[in-house]
Amino acid sequence: MIQYLIIQLDDTSVSFCHYANSRRICKLIALDDLKAGILFAMKENLSIQFVYPDYELPDEYKKTIGTIDHSKIVPAGYQGEADVVVFEDWTSFVNYNLSLTQTYVLRTSKSALFNNYSSLADILVKIYRLNIVFTDIAGFTEEDFNVYAQVLQSISKMIDVCFRQGKSPQLNLLTDRMMLDRMNNCNAGWENITLAPDGRFYICPAFYLEDGATAVGDLQTGLDIRNPQLYRLDHAPLCRICDAYQCKRCIYLNRKSTLEVNTPSHEQCTISHIERNAARSLLAVIRQTENTYMKSVEIKEITYMDPFDIRKK
Repeated sequence: MIQYLIIQLDDTSVSFCHYANSRRICKLIALDDLKAGILFAMKENLSIQFVYPDYELPDEYKKTIGTIDHSKIVPAGYQGEADVVVFEDWTSFVNYNLSLTQTYVLRTSKSALFNNYSSLADILVKIYRLNIVFTDIAGFTEEDFNVYAQVLQSISKMIDVCFRQGKSPQLNLLTDRMMLDRMNNCNAGWENITLAPDGRFYICPAFYLEDGATAVGDLQTGLDIRNPQLYRLDHAPLCRICDAYQCKRCIYLNRKSTLEVNTPSHEQCTISHIERNAARSLLAVIRQTENTYMKSVEIKEITYMDPFDIRKK
């Protein structure tokens, strides 16, 4: 059931997830389409997330956006208030004036994380929440998996230090799994849908930005998602038996890597289970000093890193 409408305001709006946006020519959504999109959300009782480009919007657009409650996702160079600030590189992130009340997204390659993760020691104490998003998941190798596990172990020590200081920053790679008791995936095509600058609906911004992507409806005729059940968790044979609850289960990556929207790649699954196991270890460490911390949460020990291994038995 659709609950959220993502409105990509411009072709150059910032990417906040795994997909890349290489478009450099501005194409702002038509004002009438923006108004119609807001009306659609109101009629369907949907929450709206606006995804901003890095330039100042015309006043008429600002006034129209201000007519409805919403969340604002912006690039780091945006001037003004926002709910989520997105960074494309470590240098701008490290040098940014961070806030304890702000949520940040850092899009990074695996090598950039491996080379720069130590800087998180000073950053985690200054923020409320950080989502780290990989831009090259398909490129992970077995060696990278081993390095990633070691990196998460080091970051876990940083988070433990924060907890000992009375601070509890949220980092999607580690703390989300400790706080979840069910899957909390992207759910594009099932719980959220995107309105693109061309006035048509797409499964997510990535599906719009890809050449030849197919729309799933428009503002005149409404949504028309073929086989909508395929986007649901209960129709994902691997994911529905998995307890890596923090996994994005990215529909875009699924289709790109396996050609099936409900089947993740080996890389996506393995990365999520490395995070799951690191969260399990972090929870045990925190409980050494706070033995009642999240006492209802249990992350069981497992012997596999990819649910596909269970299906094969």
